[in-house]
Amino acid sequence: MTQPTEPQKMTFADKMRVWFRWYLNPIAGFFNRLGIRPNTVTLIGLTGTIGCAVLIAFGKMTWAGILLLIMGPVDAMDGALARLRNEASDWGAFVDAVTDRYSELFLFLGFMIYYLLQANVTGVILSYLAAAGSVLVSYIKARADASKLNANVGLLTRVERYIVLIPGLVFNLPLYVLIIIAVLANFTALQRIMRVRRDAYRQLSQSQE
Repeated sequence: MTQPTEPQKMTFADKMRVWFRWYLNPIAGFFNRLGIRPNTVTLIGLTGTIGCAVLIAFGKMTWAGILLLIMGPVDAMDGALARLRNEASDWGAFVDAVTDRYSELFLFLGFMIYYLLQANVTGVILSYLAAAGSVLVSYIKARADASKLNANVGLLTRVERYIVLIPGLVFNLPLYVLIIIAVLANFTALQRIMRVRRDAYRQLSQSQE
């Protein structure tokens, strides 16, 4: 007989949403009274992140960090607003996930442009590796969820990447930011691959019992 699927633990991002519910819910209520819809908030967040990427490309690291700090709560606001309006849907989750990927890729494009203009090959390579690791972390999770496998592990998920990015930009340490993310995001991707592999073999062995 097949045993029940191993329960998934709350991620750090899930815990952050719970911890800051006292902060997010009143703002979501204010947006709701203004008639702002969840997907509009998602697009506002994407626009703000593109602004951060432009600042990074022009070397305005501190201002980029401050803007990213301001836009950070917007990333969680769309979900809180959707729940408040009873409009949570698969489409809304899809839009949120896609814009999250675009947001990160725009940020790392900003780093890449900055280092291209500086003729800094190391910076360009680190920008690429950081972007690749960040996207892979999210892709592996999405692919695992589609296959009903557990990939809910990892040292540097999206929230942690922003925790690294924001102070690193504010204190104008972009290269250190990229080193940390390039290494730890790809390490996290490997963690998730191994977790999915273990879960797949566990399910296979259970199905053969």
